[in-house]
Formats: sequence, structure tokens, C-alpha cells
Amino acid sequence: MPEGLEAELYRSGAERALDRTITGVTIDGRQPWAAEIEAVLPGATFVAARRIGKMVLLDLGPTAGADTLSLHFGMTGRLIVDDVAAIDSLEYSSARDDASWDRLVVGFDDGGALRVNDPRRWARFEFDPPTDRLGPDFLDVTADHLLTVFARRRAAVKAVLLDQAVVAGYGNMSVDEVLWQTGVCPLASARDIPVDDVVRLVESAPTHLLGMLDRGGSHRGTIDPEVRAALPPCPRDGTPLRRDRVGGRTTIWCPHHQVARRPF
Repeated sequence: MPEGLEAELYRSGAERALDRTITGVTIDGRQPWAAEIEAVLPGATFVAARRIGKMVLLDLGPTAGADTLSLHFGMTGRLIVDDVAAIDSLEYSSARDDASWDRLVVGFDDGGALRVNDPRRWARFEFDPPTDRLGPDFLDVTADHLLTVFARRRAAVKAVLLDQAVVAGYGNMSVDEVLWQTGVCPLASARDIPVDDVVRLVESAPTHLLGMLDRGGSHRGTIDPEVRAALPPCPRDGTPLRRDRVGGRTTIWCPHHQVARRPF
């Protein structure tokens, strides 16, 4: 957390900060771009809010000294505009809005502000970030792209999907959810996933992901934090769920309906 779904909620929330003149900036001095951000933003305006994977990109007006400010929220960062949080609280993080956790505050001439509040200091900010190494967005990825990548990857399919150079925006909970929904074994080698399973995953994943988005984020799937903690019987078939480590990440899956199948 936050994953691509949370970043989309933040992007939507950031639209309230558009077309407002920036009058001041307060930023955590540990940020590598702190001096540049403090120097460039005053007097500028944000003119568009975009998202690539897990990043929110705020495009600046033509008179600014940079094109885009990127916000990456780490595991515990939240976006707050005019004291309205895009997400009330994050799973596995504090729900407090402690001013001492503000890592970036952008003040506007009307008295409002955009803030990134992060208790762990993992959020980061920079101008004009390189995005050419990111894969297609997780809401737009195609079967042809995954089939091409999977054909040359021996790693577990979950680990491959979490690689932001393969697909930008997937996180631990959203990958577990779409693999559970589509019946794909997270431990199976990517190159062994049958073509029809890849097609089914790509065609059905946006429906599940957008449903989670409507409900509040990546923690609102069937394999939610309560299920992850308690490991109840699989909601689909009653088989005890399993907890494993894949690519260093806790993975919840069903050994009955998520069975690795031969690719031919």
C-alpha cells in the first residue's frame, strides 16, 4: 500500500489542486529534490493530474522551470488537499493526520494546500521522472504483451506481475486478488501459464480492479486484509487458503482452484 488503485484515487483527489497559484512549499529536507522543488514551484500552477503505475504526475504550467512533479507514496503516504484526504486511512498504516508527518506541503493563494502525509518517510518527490522503464499500466495491459514477457521468464507469475517494468501499478494485494479471481496459481512459472489463462486474466482483471477502486482501493477485494490474516476457507470452494512467500511478498491463494496447468 499504496498500489496503483490508491494512486488513481490520489490522482482524482489531486484534481482539486489544479489551476491554483502556488505561493509556498514546505518539504522534508531529506528529499533529494527538496531544493529544486522549493525553488521552482512558487508562482507556478498545476494544470493536469495524471497517473502512471503507482505515481501521480502533476503537470506544471508553461512558465514553470519543470514540466511535471511526480508523487510516489511509498507504503504509507497519503494525499490530502484542503484537509480532505483522498483515502481516509491506509491498511497497515496509521489513520492519524499528524502534521509532523507532512513530507510535502504545497500552499495556494486561496489559503488551501496539497499535502503528502507519510509517517515512515517513504514517499518521494521529483521533477520530470523517467518513465520509459515502466511497463504498460495495469488497467491497460494486453494479453500479447504478457505472453511475450512470460515466454522468457522462469520466475513465479506473481513475481513477474509485481515487476513494474513488466506491468506498472500492480501491488501485492491486487495481484493476489486477480490471480485468485482468475484461478491462476501464483507460484507457477510465468512461462508455463497457458495462453487461455493469460487471456482470461487480462480480460477479467480490469473488472475486478475497477470494482475494488469503487469500493476504496486494493484492500477491498475478496482476499482482503481480514482474509489475509485469518486464512479462512476459500470463499469460492471451501478449501483452506494457503500463505506462501513469492518474490519476498506474502501471498494468499487457494490450492484447489488455483492449480498450475500444463501450457499445452
